Order: sequence, then structure tokens, then C-alpha cells
Amino acid sequence: MQSQDAAAQSPALSSPAGQAVDVEQAEAALVEHYPRLVRLAYLVLPSRMSRTRRVLTAHALVQRALPRGRSDAPLIPAQSAGRDGDPGYALVRLQVVRSALEAGLPLRRRGLPKRSQLPPLLPQVWGLTVFPRPGGADELALDQRLSALSGPARAAHVLRGLERLPDTDVRRVLDGAGVADPDAALAEADGIPDPYRLLESPEFDPCALQARPTDLLRRRRHLKAGVVGAAALAVCGALLSLPGDGWGADGPAAPPYARNPAAQAALDPAKLTRVPDSAWRTSERTDFSVWPARGALTGDRALLRRALAVWARPGEGVTSSATPGTPTGGPAGPPHLLYAGTVDAARVVVLYDGWRLARYAEPEEGARGAALDLARVDRAGRAGASAVVLSRSDGNVRFLLAPWVREAGERDLREPDDDARELPLEDGVTGPFVSEQGREPCTTWNTLELTDGTGTRLLTDLGELVPARLTTGRPGEVKDVSGEKARRTWQPYACSLAAMRSAGVRGVNAWAYAEQPLPDGDGRARWLCTRGETWRGTGARVLAQFHSPGARYGAVAARAEDVPACGTRQPDVLAGVLWKSAGGTWYLLAAGSEGVESVEATGGVEGRAKDRLLSVRAEKGARADLEGTLEDGGSVGGLR
Repeated sequence: MQSQDAAAQSPALSSPAGQAVDVEQAEAALVEHYPRLVRLAYLVLPSRMSRTRRVLTAHALVQRALPRGRSDAPLIPAQSAGRDGDPGYALVRLQVVRSALEAGLPLRRRGLPKRSQLPPLLPQVWGLTVFPRPGGADELALDQRLSALSGPARAAHVLRGLERLPDTDVRRVLDGAGVADPDAALAEADGIPDPYRLLESPEFDPCALQARPTDLLRRRRHLKAGVVGAAALAVCGALLSLPGDGWGADGPAAPPYARNPAAQAALDPAKLTRVPDSAWRTSERTDFSVWPARGALTGDRALLRRALAVWARPGEGVTSSATPGTPTGGPAGPPHLLYAGTVDAARVVVLYDGWRLARYAEPEEGARGAALDLARVDRAGRAGASAVVLSRSDGNVRFLLAPWVREAGERDLREPDDDARELPLEDGVTGPFVSEQGREPCTTWNTLELTDGTGTRLLTDLGELVPARLTTGRPGEVKDVSGEKARRTWQPYACSLAAMRSAGVRGVNAWAYAEQPLPDGDGRARWLCTRGETWRGTGARVLAQFHSPGARYGAVAARAEDVPACGTRQPDVLAGVLWKSAGGTWYLLAAGSEGVESVEATGGVEGRAKDRLLSVRAEKGARADLEGTLEDGGSVGGLR
């Protein structure tokens, strides 16, 4: 037992209840829960860091989380008892969240950066790169969705799922960590539909690492350069002879690892595939393979060389992204050139290798840095190969359109009666398209309206390289959104498209599968199922939505991922919702598609309907299990 004298000499932090947290107590909590704290820091840190730096930064932030002397910042009330009632753990956790959020802030031009924003001095690993064990497609998708969130929203999601904190406590933790608007962070975190179990995956465990050597040949060269002074002078001379932006022929690409003939051919701008401007008019194919090369810089061999080299070997200064399920390796042979030009103060190159699109962008002048975005587009037909995102700047998007597109417009899906705003076209590039997707409150949802020789269709920007096609109708009989009736079908549900962002979605269908008379004479409600299909085939996202009379928005009654419901393989769907009548009575409402003959509710609410529509009185907050019987004798469960 510790003596009173020893305890009095220990620096401590007082809780609101007057309880003191000794440094020794905080250290004990840190050591005991070290793996969980490092995982917490790793998940909150932005994924734009390299995986090695993210791992080392997470360890450094946790190791620096102990209090130093007596602090004037008290423990917030919700955190006076942390994991297993330990206030020492709560104190360390709060400091880890605060410093991880600071580490994700951009550096300011004026003023000194905070310590957490700088590369960690310790720990360091020499000669090796370390990174967590890779997970599956679900973990990759979650990591990309988290990267699209702000730092406070990532912290809110992780505190909810990893720490199992209720929203009230999460709000207080964020407030204690210096977040200006915790409510906005919680609302933004609501957009992630993934199960919290993925946060426990080895993909996000910075304590279970794999190690690989760094570039051995480069290390050997550097060693020789350090020993031989003449070599050092030669290196300095070579650096002084580089162009003003500091790039060599390959730009910000990493050093080459292989020089086999196929790899070299794939990096030769002279061997890029270019098709005639009229190829799409005579070809049986209508996909990216028949797009001509457009843009004012298609003859800039140095730019094309840098784009090819970065695709094959993105260096540390390159910001890379890929839609879920998209391999990130370089092309197997010379790809197809679709565009090279200047867009919004950046030089942009778009390439296609037969099943992936690659967009390379670098600043036109000034600051160094480059970006590489990859997206799967295999089996893209005429609709799927209609548009590619060229640039995003200040909420505006410019698209490169297929050569068969005659007209382009911007249409608000929330206002189906309004006319589309015409988008000017120049060499296939649109004028600025206002993309406000994901903003709260959702009052508009702009879509790209394209007209070609086969008709008109709507595409929606979901934050990726290729916009997704919007359709309506029963699975297997879907049609493009091309008229007022189809736009009215989408109107109440447009904002639910935010749930499809950053998932590699190629198209979203809306199917109004049932209408239901409401109890107490409150009118008729509509049930609609939206299904987002992905380019990779797996990971389809399904939402069952309920729209009551007079409501401006549809309410999401159920959501699921990787299920056949509402698809061509299994169109049948069943979903339920708790609904309060105008008279104040609560009901369980459920509706199935046309193939459902009867519906039964069990659990918190008991009831049965001899058709596909169920209405049963219920208590507020009740939960029930739904089961439907199909015409062929099979069954369908309620969508969750």
C-alpha cells in the first residue's frame, strides 16, 4: 500500500467530485489498456498519413498522454469514471482523443505547429516499414468511409463503437477535447452504416504489426554516398540541376523496383493507346475504350510520363485513393489516354487500362504534391461510361463526358418540377457543377442530367471518380430517371443517397413496392426500397424507406448490406416501422412486396396479417421480428 507521504508528492489531477488522479494511477491505466488506447488513436488519426507514420504517431500520442504536474482542466463529469470505473483511464483517454484530433489539423502558415502535428521523435523504427495486418473488403471500405469524415466525426464513431459510450458521454468527451460542435460531429458520424464490430479488426490494431524492409537499394546508395565525399558532391550537383519544382522525369513517383520490358512499356508515353475521334460511332462497344483523347496537354510527354510513373509507383508525396475492391497496382501494359489538360489550376490526366480508371492531378504551378485516384469500371455500358470526375474545387465538380453525350444539365432531385440548369460543354468538359451532397440539413440534391442519342438519364455524385446511375422500377425492369414521374418517385428519398457514398456504387434503383392505408384515417403511406449496386459486385447497400403523407423526407425503416433483397436475384422485401398516429397512438406498420402473401410479427409486438400489409398497436420503443410467407411457399425475413 502506498504511504500518505508518497501519495502527497505525486502530481495529480482532481475530478469534479474531488477525487484525485495520481500520475501513477494514470500510468497504470495506460499500461493496462495500452493496446486499446493505441487502437483508439490510430482510428481517430486521418488516413491521409502513410500507414507507418500513422502507427508510430498513434504510439507516440498514447505514450505522451500522461498528465504533467497539476492541471487546471478538470475531468468532465461523464468521464470521471472510465473503463471499468477507472478515472485514470478516462483521463488518459481524453488526452489521447484531444491530441489525435490536433494531429489531424492542417498546418497553419503562421504560428508554430503543435507537437502532435509534427512527425513523432519516438518511437522510431530504422530500416523497416511497419503496418497493421490487412483486413478484408469490409475493413477497407470502413477505413475509406472514416477517411471521408472530419476528425471529430471519426472520434465520435470510434468512441461509440470501440468505447461503447452513449451519445451523451461522447458529446462531453468531444467537448472536453476541444471540439467546437459535438452535435454536428455525432450527426456526421450517423452516416456510417458499418457495424461497430469492424473496429476490433486486426486491420486497425497498431500493436499487431507486419514489418517490411524499406528500399534496400536506396539505403545502400545513401550509405556509399555518406562514405564517399565525391558521391555526396555528385548528388548535390544532381539535385541543383533538377527543374524548379524539384521533380525528376518521373515526378513524385517512388524509385523503380523492376525494369522488365512490360513494366517499361507501360511507362512509355509514346505507347499510350489513342483512338480516333469517330471510333465510338462505328464500334459495337460503348464504354471507355472508345473515348478519344481530349485536352490541351495530350502532347505533353513529360506530364504523361509522370502520370504513368505515379500510377505504377506512387511516392510518399502522393495522396492516393481507390474505390473499395479496386487493386492499386500499375497497369499491365500501355493504358488508354482519355484526357490530359488543365482544370481549375491543376494539370489532370485520365487513363483507362480496360477495367480501371486512373486520374492523376498535380498543381499547375507553386506547391508540390500530386493526387492519384483509382476506380473500377469493368463491365461499364453506355450509361456507366457517360462521365468521369475531372476536378473538385470549393464544392464544384467538373466532369469529362462521353463523346456521345449531346447535352448536360444540373437538376435538383428535391425539386422535380424545376427545369434543369444547362451546363456548358467545352471539349467534353462541363462547367462547374454544384455538389452539396452530404451537407446538413439536406435541402438540395443536385444530379447530372445527360442527353444522348438514346434518351436522358440522371447520374449522382457520390464523392468518387465515376458518378452513379439513378433508376426506378421493379428489379429486372428498371428504367433511367428521365421524366417527371420518375423524378417524383425519387424526390422524398434523394437525401438518403448520402448512405451510398464512398462505397464504389455504380447505380442506385428506387422501387416503390407498396402503399399502405394508415390507421385512424391518417391517409396512405408509401414504402420504397433503394438498392445501390457496386462495381465489384459485393457490398450492395439496401434501404427500406417509409414516407407518410405530408412528410418532406422519407424515413429509413431498415438498412442492410450484402443481402439479395430488392435485387434481381430476390426482389421480395419486407420491412416494418413504429409509427405514431395524429391521435397519439403508436402502431407497428409493416409492408411486403407483391410476392408476399402474409406477414407475422413476434417478440415485442404480436400480430398477423393475411395479406402483405400489417398494422398492429404497439408501445413506444417496442421491437419486433417480422416474417413473411411468399406465394411459392418460401419465406422472407424483415429487412434490418
